[in-house]
Parts: sequence; C-alpha cells; structure tokens
Amino acid sequence: MSWQDTLKKWTSFATLDEKLLDQLKKVSDDERELEDSFYKNLTFGTGGMRGVLGPGTNRMNIYTIRKAVEGLSRYIEENIVHAKERGVVIAYDSRYMSKEFAVEAAKVLGAHEIRAYVFESLRPTPLLSFSVRYLHAAAGIMITASHNPPEYNGFKVYNEDGGQVSLKEAGAIIDMVNTVEDELSVDVKEQTELENSNLLEWVGEKIDRAYLNALKTIQKQDNSDNDLKIVFTPLHGTALELVSKGLVQAGFDKVSVVEEQAVPDPEFSTVSSPNPEEHQAFEMAIELGERENADILIGTDPDADRLGVAAKDADGSYQVLTGNQLGTLLLDYTLSHLDEQERKNGQVIKTIVTTEMGRTVASHYGINTIDTLTGFKFIGEKIKNFEASDEQFLFGYEESYGYLIGSFVRDKDAVQAALAACEMANYWKKQGKTLWEALTALYDKHGYYLEGMKSLTLKGKDGAEQIEKIMKNIREQPFTSLGGLEVKAVEDYQLSVRQLFSEDLTEDILLPKENVMKFILEDDAWVCFRPSGTEPKIKSYFGVKTVSAAESKKLLSTIQDEVEHRIEEVLR
Repeated sequence: MSWQDTLKKWTSFATLDEKLLDQLKKVSDDERELEDSFYKNLTFGTGGMRGVLGPGTNRMNIYTIRKAVEGLSRYIEENIVHAKERGVVIAYDSRYMSKEFAVEAAKVLGAHEIRAYVFESLRPTPLLSFSVRYLHAAAGIMITASHNPPEYNGFKVYNEDGGQVSLKEAGAIIDMVNTVEDELSVDVKEQTELENSNLLEWVGEKIDRAYLNALKTIQKQDNSDNDLKIVFTPLHGTALELVSKGLVQAGFDKVSVVEEQAVPDPEFSTVSSPNPEEHQAFEMAIELGERENADILIGTDPDADRLGVAAKDADGSYQVLTGNQLGTLLLDYTLSHLDEQERKNGQVIKTIVTTEMGRTVASHYGINTIDTLTGFKFIGEKIKNFEASDEQFLFGYEESYGYLIGSFVRDKDAVQAALAACEMANYWKKQGKTLWEALTALYDKHGYYLEGMKSLTLKGKDGAEQIEKIMKNIREQPFTSLGGLEVKAVEDYQLSVRQLFSEDLTEDILLPKENVMKFILEDDAWVCFRPSGTEPKIKSYFGVKTVSAAESKKLLSTIQDEVEHRIEEVLR
C-alpha cells in the first residue's frame, strides 16, 4: 500500500479511536506530516519500538501497540514453554498514554488466553526486569520512552530471563508482527472480562518488597554510622519510592528530595529534557544541594534505568559526572571491596563505546573485561551465558549512564546504582575525599581518559536517508588520521571485520552484525559512528588518553571538530 492508501484505510475505519480521528482531521492539510505518519511501520530497534504519539502506522497509538503485542503473543505461544500459564508482566512509566498502552497490551494477550500481570501504578524498568524473573513469566513489556521528549512513548520487550530480547528473538518477533495484516482489526478482550477470568492480575507491593530485599545483596559495607547528605531527584519519573526506601534500608536517612521534580509529570515541566546525561536536568538538585550542603546529588531518568550523579570539586562546586566517570568510580569501588575468592573468574562487561579506562581499572584488580555492542541487552545476554560456565559477573556498564551490580536484574538499574553511588560517596567521605577527588586519584593512577559524544538528529524520511549517506561515506572513505593521530585499525561491525594496518592483518569480529564503524587511533584514542536504533539520530563517540586534563580536552576537541567538519561536508 502507498501511504495515501493506508491513511484512507484508517480514516474510513468505522470504529477508529475518536481522539486519533480528531488528530488526523487537524493535520488533514499537512501532507508532510501525514506522509511521515503513514509511510512505514514503527520497527524494533535495539530494545523495542519508540516513536511520537499520534495516529498512523509510524506513530505510537493503541493500534500499533496492539499489532506489536499480537506479534509477541504469537511468538511466545510458539516458542516459550507454558507461556499462557506463566504469563507476561507489564509495567509502565509516567508518560502520556503509558497506562492505557499497558492495558491495551493486556487486552491483546487476553485474547490469546495469556495471563497479564500489570502493575497497579507506574514502576521503573529495572523492576520490570526483576519481576519477570521473580514471577517466572514468559516475557515482559515495559511501556516507556526513557528520556525522550514528552511527545514520545515506547514499547520494550523482555524475554523470560528478564533481559531485553536478543537480536534473534527480536527478529522472530518482528516476523510475527509482520504477519499481522491489519493493525486496526487485532482481537482484544475487555478489561473487566479479563479481570473476572483472572487473565489480568494487578501486582505491585509484593514484588517491590522482594526487589528491596534483593538490593541488600549488593551492599559492600555497613552504612549505619554515616552523616552523608544526599539530594535526590526522580525527574518526574518512576524512581521516587524504590530509591527512597532503598536508601533508608541501606542506612541513609539524610535524603532531601527535589519536591518540584518528585511528582510524576508527562510534560517533565521543570526540565528541557528529563535526561540525567544533560547537566540542565541537575539545576534544581544543585540549588537544593547548595542549601543543604549535600555530599552527593543523584538523579534518575523517567523509567529509572539511568543514573546521573553530581559531586563537589576542589572548589566546592557541584560537577555532574559523565557516565564513563561514574561507571569507572563504581567499578573501582566494587572490585576493591571483593576478596580474592569473590573475584575468581570474574568478568566486567562494557560496550564498545564505553571508556577504555574501565578495562585498565579491571586489569589492575586482575579482572578480565568483555566488550559488547551498544545496548544493555548484550550485557544481559552475557550474564545469561555465564550461568553455563564458571565465569562470574561482577559489574556491567555503558557510557550512557547505565550500570548493573547485582544480576537479579538483567537490564541497567538506576536504583541499584543510586544505592551503590551513595555507599561509595560515604566510603570516600570517611577517607576525607569527595567523589570528584576519588576520580582525580584514579586519573593520576591510570592516565587521563576523556570521552565525548556528538548526536545529530535528522528526523523523518529525509533524515533517515541522510544518516544512511553519512555512514556510507565513512565506510567507503575511511579516516586515515584524526587529531594528528594515525588510524591503527578500522572495525566495521556491519561486515564483522577488523583491519589492523600496522600488521597488515584482517580479523573477524565475533559480535552480532550492526551498522557501526569504529576507528582505533594511536595512544589509546578511538572514534565510533553509530545510527541510533530507537531515535532519528546518528551518534559519534570519542575517546582519548593523555597525561593531563588539559591535553586530553585539547585533543578531544580537535578530533571532534575534524569529524564534525567531515559530516557537514557529506550533508552539503
């Protein structure tokens, strides 16, 4: 069908949702908007599908949700043992339509006689992962668009291990979704009927208690004697209750919450973006921290799988740590508090765009580091694989503020990370250091690693074509040097090939294929290019290492400028 035919099918559908029909009428003269809404179907990326709310096959609405869940239902019926009895767990965040989408998912599952466990109120993504394992469910669904703008929502699928579905599983689910010919005619059962037949069970407090109990296993020390002052902001999302209870349970009672950001709000009205990766999200936390003379500021994104932290520098000003910096600190703290037996056969897992400083720190403790593709799903898969070997998971993280300490969750967990960060801050405070000073000591010991990331948003059909053009140019005309540093190797993850120029050698990359290009430079520097799987963006990642902060900043800036100039030339 052409997009015009699909649009006509929707507008002529007799029982089309009235809100969606009204929205279509309002944009009836905007051909560009209509084309973008209907020219394709929303597709799965690294963790599911995510898109702008609204009518159309390329938008998040009850019909695209129904189609996705119909495909998932068919998949688990064919591939998961006792799927109907085990059921599917569904959680949701504070975004527009999140609870409605959760109920729609249950209504489709119910039409297949598959039980749905739906949380009675909003919950974090890591709790969804935990609950799939806790309930021995066949799968899990998380309704969230993470830290995207308010007009977005999303749909993430979790497998029976509690991890995001693998590439193979996602491919099979997509195949099933594609067998759904008409998203407007997917069978559903009504909520009341599902509740009366026990096909929809509302869950909550019991799972919360089990998760909080599991949190005790990641503590490395007794925190009962502490005077640590903490400021916490959930950024209008899902983390308030679990983080607050977890901190008290761990012995931290001097916690000040940014009240203006404690209330769930789909508009995220106090921030330009509810993303702890962006420093503006910490403005209110910093103001409260200065009034309270707090030792550490912690902030979680709306679905509480990412954590940001700010700590005082030598001048007493709060500095927001990067994901790489916080990850390295947490890694060092975790490994330093394990004895020799606990480290035995231990493995640290990071992604290919995460700082190389983590590998250096892990090596210092005699621990091996494994690289995965970008996306925590790959870290979760590795943890699952360890169950069949003598390898032991010790820590996993990625540069985009995702961390995991305890494997009772199989996705990044900001609740775990929040508790670990506060415990770590308390430890270093007793040593007379702030987290910033502890980080500086790590740089002095291991070298000044510095990373950066540039994200270019190119929306719509035209934007997708431009992103493809950029990747094609980089692949066909690869860099030979950047910032005065020679390229030593090129890794093409789409072709699964690594070219080592100094040795005139070609190696296979033993990771799943993905449209990613990485350039390894002299002196431990690197650059990586990756189109996002869930957003209309292409991301450029950078890493350097020198002997000082000033030199690393200068080198990083030079390399970033050269890359930016190259991309601008391609787009012209």
